[in-house]
Amino acid sequence: KSINGVEHVYSQTRDDGTLVTARFLVGTSADAAILRVHEKLRANLDRLPTGIPEPLIVGRGIDDVAIMVLTLAPKPGAADRWSANDLTRVAREMQVAIARLDNIGLTYLVGQQPEEIRVEPDPELLARAGLTLQALAGKVEAANRAFAAATVRDRNRQIGLVAGQTLTGLSEIGNLLVTTRDGRPVYVRDVAKVVLATETAETRVGHLSRNAQGGFDRAPAVSLAIAKRAGANAVTVAHDILAAVKRLEGTVVPAEVAVHVTRDYGETANEKANELLFHLALATISIVLLVWLAIGWREALVVAIVIPVTILLTLFAARIMGYTLNRVSLFALIFSIGILVDDAIVVIENIARHWAMKDGRSRTQAAIDAVGEVGNPTIVATLTVVAALLPMLFVSGMMGPYMSPIPSNASAAMIFSFFVAVMVTPWLMLKFGKAHAGGHDAAHGGGHGEGDGGILGRAYRWTAAPILASKGRAWMFLILVGIATLGSMALFYTQHVTVKLLPFDNKPELGVVLDLPRGASVEDTDRLLQEMAARLAGISEIESIQSHAGTASPFNFNGLVRHSYLRSEPQMGDLQLNLVPKDKRKRASHDIALDVRERLRAVAVPPRT
Repeated sequence: KSINGVEHVYSQTRDDGTLVTARFLVGTSADAAILRVHEKLRANLDRLPTGIPEPLIVGRGIDDVAIMVLTLAPKPGAADRWSANDLTRVAREMQVAIARLDNIGLTYLVGQQPEEIRVEPDPELLARAGLTLQALAGKVEAANRAFAAATVRDRNRQIGLVAGQTLTGLSEIGNLLVTTRDGRPVYVRDVAKVVLATETAETRVGHLSRNAQGGFDRAPAVSLAIAKRAGANAVTVAHDILAAVKRLEGTVVPAEVAVHVTRDYGETANEKANELLFHLALATISIVLLVWLAIGWREALVVAIVIPVTILLTLFAARIMGYTLNRVSLFALIFSIGILVDDAIVVIENIARHWAMKDGRSRTQAAIDAVGEVGNPTIVATLTVVAALLPMLFVSGMMGPYMSPIPSNASAAMIFSFFVAVMVTPWLMLKFGKAHAGGHDAAHGGGHGEGDGGILGRAYRWTAAPILASKGRAWMFLILVGIATLGSMALFYTQHVTVKLLPFDNKPELGVVLDLPRGASVEDTDRLLQEMAARLAGISEIESIQSHAGTASPFNFNGLVRHSYLRSEPQMGDLQLNLVPKDKRKRASHDIALDVRERLRAVAVPPRT
């Protein structure tokens, strides 16, 4: 807590280590945070007990969340010919190739099983040679060392001498001289076996794909998680990664190995952005059609020009303020599009009203008078909306940066809409309007006739006249409106209407986290995960499943907050459920999650799970 910017400190202590997590205030630079922690630890290294190595400092942030996960698994019929070690070699070559691409950040493997050189001593042979296990280990460790020893000068030349040599093969390790016995040399191969073997697996990772019977077939799997650099476009980075994978198929990736895309946030972001753009266009068209029906087609044409001009000015302001074009900023535009045309519509209607007066003024003078007449009320109305939006800008904590584009962009849109309404809109009306502007006579149908207000005016009078016929009816109407208002507010208290900050997202993946009692083996964890997966086979929306025992699946934003990347004990595991595309399923991911929860209640689990 003595470091500037630290908001919370968490610690987890075990017999063989301690993990301390420092959470900094939102907005703190990640580089500055790591530098502060490093400087503070370096200043207190003298207080560490003897034998304790220097602490490892690792920074984790939103940019470390993988935007794409590629899962390598053998194709159906080839699972018996491929092991996790074989897949690890392929995944490492893919990792190197993909890391060369632009804007690639953190990359890591999940479920890897690398190779290792193993020295397996024979206790009887060690006893005959008079060696201990520590002596054998010390000899092998000391032999695998090279260092600069001296510099030789000869005939105006300077040559560096290196002492020792690093071991490069099994035979070199076997030929190491350990000791002598009865005048005879004793080598490593005389007391131990030197073999190349796969590392002992303390994890179990599998890919479960659908078979012809509707169940799941399991195969070993290794996942490659890829994050992007800060500020990079997830859509273009994901596209580059998929193109690189396509090039690697048949060369680095064998024909019997399939590369499954089990996470693609680039595609998800692209879908959501396109959906928001569609709704933005739909909202614009709806407003233009409404103005066309209510006033006239010429005024609708003016609104069709005013909206894009205001949006472009808002995007320029967002660029100046440092906001990118993302889902939140697009939502802010959709949120504000309904109110940013209010000023323009007020000005259009008033200009049309002044033109319909036919009092001898020129069209230009009438337009100027119309704008001046509604200028002050329009300013007050604009500032009122801005004042209602700006408090969202002061939301603190993790939600602050997430929510800030909404009040900033919406307020900018409102301010620009006022200037467009009083500057651009009158000019457009003079260019496109007529003396009897849109809908002020019977020829335009559905507008405001000079005498009776047209269809809308007659409909309003037909509705309001019975209510305003007497003071008692007017008061009765106000009382009914008040009761309806209070009744609608009571729905929140009775929870007939749920209140949620953000709606449920229809996600392409779900997660099931399993924690067995401490002491459970990785085999028990994997066995229970497979039983859970079998229970979920009846959910047709699940396309495939990745099971992780003794390790965690590639962490997402939720996992970043919950520190799921630290889940590496044998009793810990999880299932990643990959759903079919949302346009091919009727249920949303939230409904599927509730179904998954109900089905898993029938699984028998050990106590305290």
